[in-house]
Amino acid sequence: MTENSTAKKKTALVTGANKGIGYEIAAGLARLGFRVGVGARDTGRRDDAVQKLRAEGLDVFGVALDVTDDASVAAAAAQLEETGGLDVLVNNAAITGGVPQEPSKVSADQVLRVVDTNVVGVIRVTNAMLPLLRRGESPRIVNVSSTVGSLTLQTAQAEAVGPISGAYSPTKTYLNAVTIQYAKELAATGILVNAGCPGYVATDLNGHRGTRTPEQGAAVFLDLATLPDGGPTGTFRDDTSAQPW
Repeated sequence: MTENSTAKKKTALVTGANKGIGYEIAAGLARLGFRVGVGARDTGRRDDAVQKLRAEGLDVFGVALDVTDDASVAAAAAQLEETGGLDVLVNNAAITGGVPQEPSKVSADQVLRVVDTNVVGVIRVTNAMLPLLRRGESPRIVNVSSTVGSLTLQTAQAEAVGPISGAYSPTKTYLNAVTIQYAKELAATGILVNAGCPGYVATDLNGHRGTRTPEQGAAVFLDLATLPDGGPTGTFRDDTSAQPW
């Protein structure tokens, strides 16, 4: 690869990319020719993920990133600024908050922890990265949501999605709402903002009980990250079709 072609390579950042769906999104984008920042707060797991991806010949680098910490997010933005900017942001980092999840049993502290990671963390990272994205080539913001956050599906009792959840599922509803607001604000900028659902993927979040692989779950996010200029914004979909908010 020539120096000139390297300079033209787009850069992506994936949060929570050391394992599961985030790892496969990072791998998929790198295989598509992106230079990918593997964002993760755990140093050992981040380094292991970077080493594994580089062993495949992929252009990746580690980004120390705790989405709940302002200083960590600012440092990550500064690192990307110094190393070439940013074209694609994938907000993947999330937690369930543990059990219990019944709304009558969750504690306020439990709910606040999940909101801080799954919603405020997305806002914190997105706002820090927006100056870079505004200068990027075909900039995209992709939020990893879930159909458990769909009020339409949750209220269709015969086809309710997932177990009762007073912490995790509502944060995905909140994330969907935030996605719409960013899309409205950034509509005239060329930055496309969309949310996706990976399906029921076997990950740590569900004790690996899911029926899909992380690679299958990553597919919709690769599509959203590489939408053509003028493509849809403010949408919510899985890898087959649009999903109801």
